[in-house]
Amino acid sequence: MRKIFIDRQNIKGEFVYIEGEDFHHLVNVLRLKRGNEIVASDGLKEYAARIEEIKKDKLILFLERELESNTESALEISLFQGLPKSDKMELIIQKCAEIGVKKFIPVVTRYTVVDITKSNINKKIARWRKISEEACKQSGRTGVPEICMPISFEEAINQVDKFNLCIIPYEKEQTSKLKEVLKKAKGVKKIGIFIGPEGGFSQEEIELALNKSIKPVSLGPRILRTETAAIAVCSIVMYELGDMG
Repeated sequence: MRKIFIDRQNIKGEFVYIEGEDFHHLVNVLRLKRGNEIVASDGLKEYAARIEEIKKDKLILFLERELESNTESALEISLFQGLPKSDKMELIIQKCAEIGVKKFIPVVTRYTVVDITKSNINKKIARWRKISEEACKQSGRTGVPEICMPISFEEAINQVDKFNLCIIPYEKEQTSKLKEVLKKAKGVKKIGIFIGPEGGFSQEEIELALNKSIKPVSLGPRILRTETAAIAVCSIVMYELGDMG
């Protein structure tokens, strides 16, 4: 059954009003008609819904009943991703949203090449949010991850108090292994993961992270691309501490 995400502000009693891109997609692309059934999610709850009426620029859904849903993990992963080049961020968001990541925070680091002042960042954020939403529809998630505006590395590490555990994979780390850190973190629910851009993190950034009690971890003897590292680490954390596997 088709699934859409709805804004709770557009719910009026048992009805919800769909406009804009979602209206165009449902009516002009999918060719849905009056009486067709779809699943509607407001980010917290899912509903069995029926198309009640189609107007010129608006569609009215009738919310028939609330559905039971257990697709959202109790594990809250926030990915602090060093801004990568090209369209790598799109891949990272798509795959990590499918896995269950709850929040994406793009981070400008010392080795970040992307100039956010010249890259139309608002347009990028809008596209990333759309990719995230489509990934959640595909994977059956109830909620859509939050995608934040880019922040500096210093601003990122100042958020560590919000988490039970923060890790930062670092290719020069020799003693602390990711699996060993996770073995000691059973029961932890709020995790911050810091992934560097193509050039990784500088030694100064790692020292700043250490001062904030962020744990550097090794991912093994091979150096991973930034997009591979993000997807791999989020998957491992979700497997060890979440509901994957």
